[in-house]
Amino acid sequence: MVSVNTNGKSDALIQVRGLDKTYRRGGEDIDVLQGLNLDVDKGDFVAFMGPSGSGKTTLLNLLGGLDVPTSGTVSVAGDEITHMSSGKLTEWRARHVGFVFQMYNLVPVLTAYQNVELPLLLTSLSRSARREHVQAALSIVGLQDRADHFPRQLSGGQEQRVAIARAIVSDPTFLLCDEPTGDLDRKSADEIMALIEELVSKHNKTVLMVTHDPLVAARAHMALHLEKGALVEASKVGQNVSAGGVA
Repeated sequence: MVSVNTNGKSDALIQVRGLDKTYRRGGEDIDVLQGLNLDVDKGDFVAFMGPSGSGKTTLLNLLGGLDVPTSGTVSVAGDEITHMSSGKLTEWRARHVGFVFQMYNLVPVLTAYQNVELPLLLTSLSRSARREHVQAALSIVGLQDRADHFPRQLSGGQEQRVAIARAIVSDPTFLLCDEPTGDLDRKSADEIMALIEELVSKHNKTVLMVTHDPLVAARAHMALHLEKGALVEASKVGQNVSAGGVA
């Protein structure tokens, strides 16, 4: 269940309360997010939409501990991350967050296998355990036979599959996807979205995704719309409801 403008105690996987983010540029304060509240349960698939500058990517960065809010709190699985030290936050991200970006962010001199293995190098897993995790992740995205290929030897869709395998290899609590199909043609985009849907339905992953594409957003359980830093509308598949009554 996804809900906004929430009140009281919640047992949601992700809880956002009173989230504000203000940047100072050229002597002027710019309010990017304003008093945002949000609950996301385990296994939810949420799309964030809105015009450029509405705060979508800022929200994703705050949820992933890549940025800190001006005020308000973000809690994930009972961990309140807003006031964590940078060291603890790094450890928390490694355990809980898988990131998928528009431009893949693969290391060009590493093979698909090595790119997927990268997050595991920060753990205490043995080499053989890392191998099992990497092979499992590549199997899920259907690229076992491309493990020894370099990014330049892969199509855009295959590169994004490697990036998704890298995001899931440590079995994170949730995935943050920032325009995951933005650099792909429609066929490849549909294939990537089918894969993300499978991660949700078969592997019970929780996914929060930013997109400008309404066809991509329609694949999510819920689309939340940001405008001037506030959630102004939320839509379930096939229907529209007001932001104050989403559940």
